Amino acid sequence: MNAMSLGRLGLALGLVLALPAAASDLTGATVVATVNGAEITLAHMQVLREQLPDQYKQLPDDILFNGILEQLIQQTALAMTMEGRLTRRDELALENSRRAYLASQALMAAAGDAASDEKIAVLYAERVAGLEPERQFNASHILVATQEEAQALKAQIDAGADFAELARLHSTDGAAQNGGELGWFGLGMMVQAFEEAVLALEPGQVSDPVQTQFGWHLVRLNETRMAELPTLEEMTEELASELQDAAIEAHIAAATGAAAVVRTTEGIDPAVLRDQNLVIE
Repeated sequence: MNAMSLGRLGLALGLVLALPAAASDLTGATVVATVNGAEITLAHMQVLREQLPDQYKQLPDDILFNGILEQLIQQTALAMTMEGRLTRRDELALENSRRAYLASQALMAAAGDAASDEKIAVLYAERVAGLEPERQFNASHILVATQEEAQALKAQIDAGADFAELARLHSTDGAAQNGGELGWFGLGMMVQAFEEAVLALEPGQVSDPVQTQFGWHLVRLNETRMAELPTLEEMTEELASELQDAAIEAHIAAATGAAAVVRTTEGIDPAVLRDQNLVIE
């Protein structure tokens, strides 16, 4: 190998040695910056990234990396300027923040395993075990202000007039533009007088005028069906939330129940919290 080749090899080795550590060599303890000797590590950056809103996490990696690092550098430098200058109010605020963070982590841990697939499936089975398919109704109506108007429209319908067209022309509610169609609904979703009128009809029939607090209705039953029971997939989110809420409530009760809590607020006026002099600077 000639001198030129050796020189090129040496240059190549120098370039390799100057390259950053390979990703496999990086750990959370890898230092990415120091501020007056205080180390900022990749783990610090990762934790801050986890706390960012989702829209920031969509940024290109290089922009997000540099932005997080710059923020941590600035925060570290600014925090150092407060050394020896913290007031009692500052110290209390930090204590509250630490307490709130630890409490939040405790609740997250309690909820973490509460909504496993197995537990959701068991709760789903309990929920649907005693359920029966519910009858649902599809109806239309014409809503007017007086009984006389309703009776006149009913006479036109009995004589062959188109219900939907009369609804578009005369009905006073938002369903008028759809020919009076109200869509599908179950028992208990409509006011009692309206529901009773629906139950008395066969598909295709139109009721006599029915009064509710909204006015006078002519109700036409379009069709009925038996609603299917909700599937496990449809109920998963609701059931998971229910399991997590129950686990959180149980954990709060257990933690506070096991703690030696002594309240000494007897005789203290709640308005005392308005006194800004409570905090000794």
